[in-house]
Amino acid sequence: MAEVDNKQVIFKGYIERTPAETDMEIKVCKIKLEAPKGSGAFLVKNLYLSCDPYMRGRMRDVHDSYIPPFVPGQPFEGFGVSKVIDSDNPNFKPGELVSGITGWEEYSLIHRTEQLRKIQPDDDIPLSYHVGLLGMPGFTSYAGFFEVCTPKKGEYVFVSAASGAVGQLVGQLAKLHGCYVVGSAGSSQKIDLLKNKLGFDEAFNYKEEKDLDAALKRYFPQGIDIYFDNVGGEMLDAALLNMRIHGRVAVCGVVSQQDFSKPRGIYNWFTLITKRIRMQGFLQHDYLHLYPSFLEHVIGHYKQGKIVFIEDMNEGLESAPAAFVGLFYGKNVGKQVIRVAHE
Repeated sequence: MAEVDNKQVIFKGYIERTPAETDMEIKVCKIKLEAPKGSGAFLVKNLYLSCDPYMRGRMRDVHDSYIPPFVPGQPFEGFGVSKVIDSDNPNFKPGELVSGITGWEEYSLIHRTEQLRKIQPDDDIPLSYHVGLLGMPGFTSYAGFFEVCTPKKGEYVFVSAASGAVGQLVGQLAKLHGCYVVGSAGSSQKIDLLKNKLGFDEAFNYKEEKDLDAALKRYFPQGIDIYFDNVGGEMLDAALLNMRIHGRVAVCGVVSQQDFSKPRGIYNWFTLITKRIRMQGFLQHDYLHLYPSFLEHVIGHYKQGKIVFIEDMNEGLESAPAAFVGLFYGKNVGKQVIRVAHE
């Protein structure tokens, strides 16, 4: 079997600060287009890769987390959509499409099949949506909103980082559930999308607000029942002051806190007592038993035109470092995806 070039995004070493493009480098190695006999592995050609904020945590030398750190000198890993090229695993056949953890490279030899699923192509759904709307971010939105937030019709919902991969779907699910929804984001373009394409009742640019507490009081004069938190920090502190009695906070992400050497404390914890707030962190893989109902729910609404999804697509593996770093500066508009190869 002939060898081919395999472009890779290599992780250089552990950091505590905000990621930079210099923490990664592009290398090219050779790879045989076959799965070694007796390995039980299968070789895939990667088509789409997902840029997700959680990957920042894997750039630290911390081994007691829910997912191990990246290995310096080895390719980044993340969710992707791939096509099976050759297989020594009877459960995965050449030509099949799969979604799950893969390497940030053109070709990957996959041994682990946990959280890996086969994709049934659907002409009505872009294949890239399987790392977004129908992938980990979409399921995070669904599990976090319905299982952690336990919403009721008519409740007041606030979503931060609302135009991102998770936030945009949380807001739409909340609207479909009969809630009043306000989102925050960091540019006028994103605010316009939230209000005019994603169907949020209101939205505001947090960068233009000198007082986040005052801003939330303006948009939620009766208080917040549900806060879906994607950013942490000052926004979480302000939201806690504006929660209603028996409010719920789903802690999904802390994208504002990427410099781990200077974490920001939360000062308004007392509201958890006075307002009897339930505040809960969660991971989507704790709810995987709900995945079939999630697919049915979201695909149905998408095909009826009741859900839309915004992607920010970068072309070529070489664009991946800049796209990933851009997440932490709000440069992406919607779900950040890298197209490695055309289908």
